[in-house]
Amino acid sequence: MAYSIGVDYGSESGRVILLDLETGIEAAVSVVPYAHRVIDRLLPDTERELPADWALQHPRDYLDVLKTGIPAVLHDAGVSGDSVVGIGVDFTSCTVLPTFSDGTPLCLVDAWSERMHAWPKLWKHHSAQRFADRLNEVAAERGESFLARYGGRISAEWYFPKLLEIFEEDRGVYDAADAFVEATDWVIWQLTGRLRRNSCTAGYKAMRADDGTIPDASFFEAVYAEFTEPQQLLGSDFYPVGTRAGNLSESWARMLGLSTNVAVAVGNVDAHVSVAGAGISSPGSLVMVIGTSICHLAISPFQAFVEGMTGVVYDGVLPGYYGYEAGQAAVGDMLAWFVREAVPESYKERARSSARSVYEILEEEAAKLSPGETGLVALDWWNGNRSVLGDANLTGVIVGLALATQPPEIYRALLESIAYGTKRILENFEAQGIHFEELVACGGLSFKSPLLMQLYSDICGLPVTVRSSQEVPARGAALFGAVAAGSSHGGFDRIDEAIKALTPPIERRYLPDSSVASQYGESYNIYRTLYEYFGRDRVDLLHQLKQHRQNARNVRRSSVHA
Repeated sequence: MAYSIGVDYGSESGRVILLDLETGIEAAVSVVPYAHRVIDRLLPDTERELPADWALQHPRDYLDVLKTGIPAVLHDAGVSGDSVVGIGVDFTSCTVLPTFSDGTPLCLVDAWSERMHAWPKLWKHHSAQRFADRLNEVAAERGESFLARYGGRISAEWYFPKLLEIFEEDRGVYDAADAFVEATDWVIWQLTGRLRRNSCTAGYKAMRADDGTIPDASFFEAVYAEFTEPQQLLGSDFYPVGTRAGNLSESWARMLGLSTNVAVAVGNVDAHVSVAGAGISSPGSLVMVIGTSICHLAISPFQAFVEGMTGVVYDGVLPGYYGYEAGQAAVGDMLAWFVREAVPESYKERARSSARSVYEILEEEAAKLSPGETGLVALDWWNGNRSVLGDANLTGVIVGLALATQPPEIYRALLESIAYGTKRILENFEAQGIHFEELVACGGLSFKSPLLMQLYSDICGLPVTVRSSQEVPARGAALFGAVAAGSSHGGFDRIDEAIKALTPPIERRYLPDSSVASQYGESYNIYRTLYEYFGRDRVDLLHQLKQHRQNARNVRRSSVHA
């Protein structure tokens, strides 16, 4: 019997699964929380306070996921390491770190550990927005055709805004680095001893075209005159998803209890790998990977330029198709903020006394409300807007609050805003001829919030399918690990073969309720009006508020340290 291991790196933890390649059963699952979580307040082992919109991680947390999670799933399943034929890894992206030529992260070297820019920058590190703005400004002025591949805007979350931030703010770190690497590629580098950059992240996050080129050097020089070698830290060799990066090194095989015959696939993105994990191998489904944020993935036989998408790459998701990505920047994060910061103690006490979570209490009460009964409409921009506006400086909005407003009403409005945001993204795809027959939801909320799933269906007017696996990204990574191994070693030769053989069954399917369509239509019209007003017509309002907040914090910090 052959197994493949999938490792899914999230924002707060890593998840490891052991997938039976004969039955499709997830033989064991291990969740490993990051010891350092998201680093957004103090630089590790210092009292240095990080600026606003910074989000870092610790590379040792990535290694701990492997060292803890892989032996755990082997132990829990009672499986010998000799039965494992492949490993696949996916990661939140764009999460990037500067390294030396041997793969050592700068932040793990004493001489560099107190330099903020030496640390891995998580996808939601948004302080590079001004560099994204400059890239967008110059691209528009020059009429650069590549901009259309990204819905008209480069995001602050991506590779070059973050690299330019280092280049301008800490040239010492930039000059010392031999590579600036996606975290998913760095993990593969550690496991195999080989740097094998994947073409998926390069295409979606580093503006790499399908022909292998990036924007001309003259474009980057127009952005910053001294930035003359854009390819220097990006590299030039990239490998398609499912490619074998190499075999597990002897030291890692010994450490993990595996064989050096284990094939390691090139890295992948958590959202993109979920398409395979959810059993999708043909067009017609919009896959929603729901976590702290949402990524929306679609495949099509043709290329279209869709406003607000965050990339279209041939072979970027599945071979033979154009893969499209869009997204919403705050979902689980937004709900967690509300529960942590804004829910009265009485609800928390009620949760404790009933041995339930605050989320369950709020979900139960919010589900009792009728469409429109809250009198509220929210814009889900707690972490900026990814699609369709591509603006990390936007902030959240709730309209309609009154003295009679109750927490479950706000919670429901936030859930509705998530579904409205997805509907807005759907409209953009539909306008370009990319049509959908269903939404496929994966991630924790697809199981924990039936109300959100029904809202998706009712508001978007489409069925919502939830597969039985709660580990869809890790499952997808394991499938690509099996493809890296190949059929001669117990895996598969093509990803479509792996998908067909190992698609998990349907857990639940939600159908739209036509009786509430008109009520949601009215609320969505208000949402769209607010969306255009605050996101385009008077975008300066939210930008100014965010700037006022940052200025006030800077003044306070200066007075404290004076």
